[in-house]
Amino acid sequence: MILREIIFRPLAALAAVIHLSSALQAAADSSLPVPPDSPRWSLEGKASIIEFQGRKCFKLEGGDALLKDPELRDGVIDVDVNAPGARGFFGIQFRIDPDKGSGEWVYLRSHKSGLPDAQQYTPILNNGLAWQIFNGPGFTGPLDIPKDTWFHMRLELTGAQARLFVVDMDKPSLVMSDLKSGNRTGLVALAVLTGTTYFSGFTVRETAPVPWEHHLPPMPADTITQWSLSPAYDATDLNPERPLSPAQSNGIVWQDVIAEPPGFVVINRYRESPGVTPTFDKDFSKRLDPQKGAKTIYARTSIVADRDEVKRLYIGYSDEVSVFLNGGILYRGRSAQGFRDSGFLGIVNPENDAVYLPLRKGVNDLTLAVSEFGGGWGFICRLSAMEN
Repeated sequence: MILREIIFRPLAALAAVIHLSSALQAAADSSLPVPPDSPRWSLEGKASIIEFQGRKCFKLEGGDALLKDPELRDGVIDVDVNAPGARGFFGIQFRIDPDKGSGEWVYLRSHKSGLPDAQQYTPILNNGLAWQIFNGPGFTGPLDIPKDTWFHMRLELTGAQARLFVVDMDKPSLVMSDLKSGNRTGLVALAVLTGTTYFSGFTVRETAPVPWEHHLPPMPADTITQWSLSPAYDATDLNPERPLSPAQSNGIVWQDVIAEPPGFVVINRYRESPGVTPTFDKDFSKRLDPQKGAKTIYARTSIVADRDEVKRLYIGYSDEVSVFLNGGILYRGRSAQGFRDSGFLGIVNPENDAVYLPLRKGVNDLTLAVSEFGGGWGFICRLSAMEN
């Protein structure tokens, strides 16, 4: 199973233990190793402390080890890892805010060793991962991952950037040029989604903070950036091919949002992700069935045309979308992981699909119904003129 969603394990219940040590004590201890049996750790899920290949270590099998202090801004995290299984999703979560269900996660996929997405960084937003939205340079990269042997990982945090080193401590394997959760400080955890993984020799060292500078991609001129979002609804209660009536639209308390470069509206920032495993994950014949637990939001904007014309709307989305123009449906698409074929990832890209909008002179209402299972809830739209 390809990574789909993780329910953020360090839940709000852990918030009460965050401040067990004073800031002074945390600063004093942070440069020292933190052994697995230290009371500074909290274990969640399938997590235990064992002896493995002569080392006292964590054994994580779909669980995590949360370090209760310090709340780290900038620093260096070192750990030895051994992943003997055929499959595995394992790595380091950092700047975790348990109350918000947010943070950052950089992880390795041992079964994808050598492939372009063997390693990946994703923000955690409202208890959901957004890896289908944040993908490509700065988020994914190739890596040869050692198997059934101890190897070293290092994570360096410097403001809004981070660098991951695996085996080779002189050259980063992944450079995270812009961290996306928005958290400037938070807790650290060793986390495994699936596959038995061992962690040993953990150390964390705080470093002097550097200026917080975002390195954002450009926003293309044809991007639609201003949107209003509805609350989230149970997707099975809605007809995805039916537009909102004027009365329904007027009864909604809309939230105005601005797309972030290069044009994504990341719904996970505003609504909690449902984290549903669709029925077609195991049975491809069920991909058209209603998916219990899926959520839908409506997003609307206005397009002003100086004459009657047809324009091309490039659209990327996750996981399903209906496109309505002036109260009529134009398009229905599905781009969920595994929907189009078993290896389909559902990565959001503005060139995924194109819809042709018959605009009328004046103000036109464009509304999307965007549904989510898991892996990243969002969309991106770019409007361009038709070639003569």
